[in-house]
Amino acid sequence: MLENLPTSTLARLLRRTTLSAVLVGAGGTIVALAIAPPLAAVGVVLGVVLALANLRLLDRQAARVELSGEQRRRAVRRQIGGRTAGRLAVVTAIVLASLWLSVPLGLGIVSGLVLYQVVFVLNVLRVVARQGGPE
Repeated sequence: MLENLPTSTLARLLRRTTLSAVLVGAGGTIVALAIAPPLAAVGVVLGVVLALANLRLLDRQAARVELSGEQRRRAVRRQIGGRTAGRLAVVTAIVLASLWLSVPLGLGIVSGLVLYQVVFVLNVLRVVARQGGPE
């Protein structure tokens, strides 16, 4: 569905998602400061930062794959999938280690990651709705 969108739409989607995630993350940090230990607020910030870093790395990786010329679809999927799985493993290890060290910090990181994903999905839904919905 998203592959049919013009590349300028995807760039705007990423910018809008980044800005929205920063704003929602700031709001989540304020809420965490009000109702949870301060480490939870730090965790929310770290979670959003981890999610944004993952998005930037995925964007950079996808751009490199496109520039490498004609490749079989399966090879491209394998290349992107392996690195994506690696990043997911690193983020999971960070979350588990932070949960082990400090539960509020770990839960804050998870909350930041979830906030980012919600913002991302809402922005994608918005773009798809403007393009006329799924085909």
